[in-house]
Amino acid sequence: MQPTATVPAFDLRISITGTEPEVWRRLQLPETITVPEFHRALQAAFGWENRHLYGIRCTDLRGEGRVIVGPDEAVEDSYAEPASGVALVELLDAKRTGPADFEYEYDFGDAWTHTVELMGPVELPEKTLRCTDGANRGPVEDSGGPHGYRRIVEVLGDPGHPEYEDTASWYKFATGEDATAFAPTAFDAGALNARLDELALQLWPEPPTDVEIDAVVHSVHWFLSQVPADGLPLTQDGYLKPAFVRETFDALGLDDRWPGKANREVQTLPVLQLREQLQAWKLLRKSKGRLLLSPAGRKMSDGGQPLWDYLANAVGNPPEEAAATVNGLLVQWLLDGTTPRWDERARIIADTLNVEGFRTRTGAPIPLDLGRDMYLRSRGTLQCLQLTVPSDRFTAPPVLTDGGRKFLLQVQGLLQGR
Repeated sequence: MQPTATVPAFDLRISITGTEPEVWRRLQLPETITVPEFHRALQAAFGWENRHLYGIRCTDLRGEGRVIVGPDEAVEDSYAEPASGVALVELLDAKRTGPADFEYEYDFGDAWTHTVELMGPVELPEKTLRCTDGANRGPVEDSGGPHGYRRIVEVLGDPGHPEYEDTASWYKFATGEDATAFAPTAFDAGALNARLDELALQLWPEPPTDVEIDAVVHSVHWFLSQVPADGLPLTQDGYLKPAFVRETFDALGLDDRWPGKANREVQTLPVLQLREQLQAWKLLRKSKGRLLLSPAGRKMSDGGQPLWDYLANAVGNPPEEAAATVNGLLVQWLLDGTTPRWDERARIIADTLNVEGFRTRTGAPIPLDLGRDMYLRSRGTLQCLQLTVPSDRFTAPPVLTDGGRKFLLQVQGLLQGR
């Protein structure tokens, strides 16, 4: 075996100002890491959820003061410079040990200031992020800055406190966890390094293998391969024939997603959803009581990389801007492992669409039920692809396969380039 190549890296001790007990991490990061990548590493290291703006105040290697803000669109009408394109090696010298004139701030409302101390240069395996030490769990998102978080730690540490019930209720709303599980001193370096490994795979992705491609597009490819030249006969009401519904259900292993006999399409949602999605992707079309391959469907019927790219483009470039926004949210949740609780998803989507200026046809704000419908539509689109590890628990958080991650990263790039 060839030895793993190494790259110059920073050895950094990063702490959140004002936390008691102090929340800190010791991270090793490649010198070439960019500011947006550094931001994502700190989000993972401290358990932040990437909901807010971030910025860096520092004196760079030329002695010039810099104010850098991300994401880039937040820089409009601001004196700051955008984060993209700025490398950490421009701002820090690994050989200058000690406290650095460098602060990372997350959430300008709560003002979580992270101070950086340089511990020295190290060599790190390429395409790697590593945590070597640390203490205490990261603060709860939107808890009101260091003072607010200290208050939460105090109250939740005393079940007899008069504010305990209200604070415990807020904590469950904010995190989805029971307050009895809150452990402010918890720190698991192994779990954190697993998150950093996942992030590294996102920051420096490898091309998908043929096996990964086939796995992701399997359902779509299988369905296209079953459509003969003269098409599939449909029922009088325009649905797939019961025998083909059953064949599809069995061939694609959909029994873990849907109960019942699976012999009528209208009562077998995964099959109905797949067929309708293939029509929406313009791979299938109906004509004279039959389901036919479209011209694009005939070109894509061999599967492989062409079908992978076609589907990534379809998800990353939907015809409606609102659908692109919702797809972007779901893709980010899956990549970050931050999919909200079921009862929160529709609200977050409706709020996001309203903030971005979307309105109903009557000019009214996007209501909760429409947010829910758009979430279900986007989720259904992604469920037509094999992106996650199968689970026998409906409530289990989704875990991406390697191929699923690579597919979603390609989709994310297309969404960001719209």
